Amino acid sequence: MSAAPQDTSADPAERETMPALIKGWRRRCPNCGTGPLLSGYLKVRSSCPVCREPLHHHRADDGPAYLTILIVGHLMAPLLLIVFETWRPEPLTLFTIFAVGCIGLSLYLLPRLKGAIVAFQWARGMHGFGGSQ
Repeated sequence: MSAAPQDTSADPAERETMPALIKGWRRRCPNCGTGPLLSGYLKVRSSCPVCREPLHHHRADDGPAYLTILIVGHLMAPLLLIVFETWRPEPLTLFTIFAVGCIGLSLYLLPRLKGAIVAFQWARGMHGFGGSQ
């Protein structure tokens, strides 16, 4: 049953990027889509427990953190300006709401973006995912 996903993982030319990105965003194995990609909050498994696809090749490094900062900053900064100009809340109230919002959004996005970056590397055959280890 796990032989079919393993066969498609050998040829990176047949890997589609968008389905892999969706699986990675869902924090699932980019090969089979059912096995968990992460063993902790941000720790990538060495291999998928379902299809045995090796995942230790990834080089996500600081990419997910940079993307998280980019997205959170571009969402929250204009929102902060709109809220301030529209309702003029007290500074401490404004700070508290946006601090909690920034932290919450960052904690939500970070593992999902890491999964998407690992899945992108897998789909494109980067960093040893190409099958010629």
